[in-house]
Amino acid sequence: MPRLKGGKGGPVVLRHRICHKENHATLREADLARDDNTIAALRSHPRIARFIAWVARRPPGFLSRVPDERW
Repeated sequence: MPRLKGGKGGPVVLRHRICHKENHATLREADLARDDNTIAALRSHPRIARFIAWVARRPPGFLSRVPDERW
């Protein structure tokens, strides 16, 4: 849950920097808070699922720019 939408002080899930950036490039804060506020919900989102499949094939230290494009 985004901090700005009531997630401050709640449970924290650590994510890789490019994964976090992809989440924000794909979804607005309100969408993350309302519909995609669990790891399972994020993984089921079509664009996030494609990103996970793509990034799983990269080496562990891989860093990439994430386009700022929301669907």
